[in-house]
Amino acid sequence: QVQLVESGGGLVQAGGSLRLSCAASGITRTNNVFGWYRRPPGKERELVATITTRGNTNYAEFAEGRFTISRDNAENTVFLQMNSLRPEDTAVYYCSFRRLYSDDYYWGQGTQVTVSS
Repeated sequence: QVQLVESGGGLVQAGGSLRLSCAASGITRTNNVFGWYRRPPGKERELVATITTRGNTNYAEFAEGRFTISRDNAENTVFLQMNSLRPEDTAVYYCSFRRLYSDDYYWGQGTQVTVSS
């Protein structure tokens, strides 16, 4: 079964940077999409960025220019580099995985990111 484990969250000051990692296991097929989502306190989960097997990316407007999603296919790992962090970026960040042409999403446990002013 697919399992996703996030790491790299923590407490940072506004303007700082953080790099999140997601290690995937149990992946047996190619052509998939990794994603990062986040859930701010008291809000619904929202998309941050996605990346395909070939490296095509999409970003939410709030992430564009500040966040960068990347992946290492050889190690089945996806990253989220976050720069110029703001207090409103405070949230639990989740890693997601799905195979192309599938509506079945897999989720990690989440990692807390807190940005202080």
